[in-house]
Amino acid sequence: MGRVYNIGIALFCAIGSFLFGYDSLSGAVVSTFTGGCFFGAAGAGWVNDRFGRKRTVQLGALIALWGCAMQAGANNFACMLVGRIVAGFAIGILSMTVPLYNTEIAPAKHRGFVVGLTQQMIGIGFIVANWVGYGCQYLEGDKQWRLPLGLQLAPAFLLFVGAQFMPRSPRWLLERGQDDEAHAVVRLLHGSTAAAHESADLEFAEMQETIKAEQRVRSRSLSDLWATRGMLRRTLVAVGVQVFGQFSGINVINYFGPSMYRALGLSAGQSLLVQGIYGAVGPITNFFFITLILDTVGRKKPLMFGAGSFVVTYSVLTAIVASFPPDQSTNLSAQRAGIAMIFMTSIFFSLSFGPVSWVLASEVFPTRTRSMGTSVATCANWAFNVLFSQVSNLAINKISWKYYLIFICLNAVDLIIIALFFPETKGKTLEQMAEVFGDAADTSDILDSGAHEKMDHHEPDVEK
Repeated sequence: MGRVYNIGIALFCAIGSFLFGYDSLSGAVVSTFTGGCFFGAAGAGWVNDRFGRKRTVQLGALIALWGCAMQAGANNFACMLVGRIVAGFAIGILSMTVPLYNTEIAPAKHRGFVVGLTQQMIGIGFIVANWVGYGCQYLEGDKQWRLPLGLQLAPAFLLFVGAQFMPRSPRWLLERGQDDEAHAVVRLLHGSTAAAHESADLEFAEMQETIKAEQRVRSRSLSDLWATRGMLRRTLVAVGVQVFGQFSGINVINYFGPSMYRALGLSAGQSLLVQGIYGAVGPITNFFFITLILDTVGRKKPLMFGAGSFVVTYSVLTAIVASFPPDQSTNLSAQRAGIAMIFMTSIFFSLSFGPVSWVLASEVFPTRTRSMGTSVATCANWAFNVLFSQVSNLAINKISWKYYLIFICLNAVDLIIIALFFPETKGKTLEQMAEVFGDAADTSDILDSGAHEKMDHHEPDVEK
């Protein structure tokens, strides 16, 4: 039952990711939304450290309710933009807190699956948004856009209320000195059998020793993220995997997919229908990947596979669009091949950067700097998301197929960097990451030293 409970809690928390996936508009509204996401993710690091992961999820859900209500009830464009900024701020909070919380409650051998639920729910949210949008096009008047925006209130309210019943992160509790409650949560997550309790006690002992030692040698300063060679490597890997996920170009397709399909010769109605089918491909592939592959193969190999695959798919797509311009050519085979490359890009993303970017960015940091490091990595993701959402439509219209050359080059470079510098973290507990990144400290020595200092401090001075 421990595993079922663990997965159930992680899945419920990932409703926050569903809200992320559901938000899919275009143009200036996208840029405004993603700008709000950047600042939400930036502030969420401090909130997570101060109030904990559970309360931060509730805060994100509450702000999402506010933003969704403003959008659904907007009576002018200015109100809509403010609502988008507020909703973006909420999604920014949830986009870093959901994988952070799920990372800290997941068992090491299933952490890829548990944290990979983040991407799963993003994909499901995108599916729902596509089909709701497809259905609402047949409504009359402002119901076409008010209804889809208003529907977001339901999952946001469910998350806000239901999060009250989620357990707190045991690692955050240990940092706050609430060891007994942390121990109880670890046991709850493992199950009620004698063997489960024994496993939970061993994990808790390792967790407790490492976190107490970290508290003696690390502060909460932002500079901790590059204070040592090992910490700098952790930060570069976390930021790198998030940025490389944007370099995949997946959001060029996600945000502007219908316009790309029209460029390949499909009508507006056909484009929207194909976009809806396209939206279902990613989550199906993602579920297969996180269930059967991620915790077996690891993180590094799928990332290398993804980067290499994007080089191929974008190269083929570039050649098709360059050789058979959609607005001039009537070659139906070329059009179908171009759409196939778009679908393959989504499949390869779901087999690599989609789930792995959330898993790796949140699991590499020590507890003392995990929320801050995850915040920085997520901010990097949103920064490049803003960049691409702002320029991609313009670039496609201005330079057409030449824009895809950028993604070919970026992913070729990504492949080399991942192969040379990214470590494998599969199966490691969060406390064992120090060994992976070469900055492991002898926790017993640190704790013994602290105990001796405390004894020396309280030892009476007999000479006085």
